[in-house]
Amino acid sequence: MDLQILYFTSIFSLFIFVFIAKKIVTKKSNSTPNLPPGPLKLPIIGNIHNLIGALPHHKLRDLSNKYGPLMHLKLGEVSTIVVSSAEYAKEVMKNHDLVFASRPHIQASKIMGYNSLGIAFAPYAFGKKCKENQKFISLVRKAIKIAGGFELGDLYPSYKWLQHLSGLKPKLEKLHKEADLIMQNIIDEHREVNESRASENHGDEVEEYLVDVLLKQDCLSDNSVKAVILDIYGGGSETSATTITWAMAEMIKNPKIMQKVQAEVREVFDKQRKPNESDIENLKCVVKETLRLHPPATFLLPRECGQECKINGYDIPFKSKVIVNAWAIGRDPNYWADPERFFPERFIESCVDYRGNNFEFVPFGAGRRMCPGITFGMVNVEYPLAVLMYHFDWKLANRLKNEDLDMSETFGSAVARKDDLYLIPITYHP
Repeated sequence: MDLQILYFTSIFSLFIFVFIAKKIVTKKSNSTPNLPPGPLKLPIIGNIHNLIGALPHHKLRDLSNKYGPLMHLKLGEVSTIVVSSAEYAKEVMKNHDLVFASRPHIQASKIMGYNSLGIAFAPYAFGKKCKENQKFISLVRKAIKIAGGFELGDLYPSYKWLQHLSGLKPKLEKLHKEADLIMQNIIDEHREVNESRASENHGDEVEEYLVDVLLKQDCLSDNSVKAVILDIYGGGSETSATTITWAMAEMIKNPKIMQKVQAEVREVFDKQRKPNESDIENLKCVVKETLRLHPPATFLLPRECGQECKINGYDIPFKSKVIVNAWAIGRDPNYWADPERFFPERFIESCVDYRGNNFEFVPFGAGRRMCPGITFGMVNVEYPLAVLMYHFDWKLANRLKNEDLDMSETFGSAVARKDDLYLIPITYHP
């Protein structure tokens, strides 16, 4: 026990010494930048202590209420800009889109994402069912959870040994090794089938999957293909499942809304003609309202300032990490009446949409780095919800009352419910 205490004391002392030495050696500029306002920065930890005690997106909203919607924090040694309003989100993702088009390097994207070769974290379905599908999804979920947090190694990127000390790097490398093996097997299988088809001269009539299309691109390495697969699974499956769960929870808590959606869906799909989008307006409004209150990522994927710039008179330092708090923007009373209430009707006959033109509603981001899979993601949410609403009536398990349903969150890249949602389906007979 004494040796352990001595070991950790020595490590901490070494860290303090290296940190102070680096500060002394580093030459500071004579000019003091006019940074956005923010809380007092402490030596070494900066503002890490300001995030302790609550979910980070809640804490950052509370801080923005005090210091303003454009706020500067120092998280470890990383200069961080936090955006919490539609006006400043537009500045970052439209007016200065090119300046903020890059992504910061984090360990999760570097190790799991093949040195950030994928779409999501690049600096400026598998097809047929895979036998190891569930295992791969589990690995992706673990990686998403790590990527969404504030890991010690990412807050002090210049101290590489911290990544080992915190256990982050070994954990990611283990996940990467398991996921890589599954994806390489998939690539090899598709490559073998494609070569067989080519030798048998099947022509253009054969069915192709995304992996086959990617493998045809000579400029893409196997690692690039794997990184894209990870993007699709991470960005299109886990986030969609989380959104569906939140939508079901909100409708269970508001049974009149669920009944309205069920009546609409059942009327539409009982007709002989093919339905169009205008026929399921209530369902679409429920999805939009769910995305407003529970965006797939409470913080949009971080951006990095590619050059020094000014926003509203404030200096934004080069290489600053920029976080857009989509959760706070979606609950801002300046744009939304009764913002904490689940009220899908607010979107009826409203021109506000999620495709990056209305900055008070940016669940998928905006600009050149907005989510490229919006259409894919929305189909993955709307279609399952329509099926669930048509075929079943629903009630809470464990004899819980609807109004007593706990809506607490747990933090991660995709913010899920703290507790699993248990519902009892009752088959609907037309």
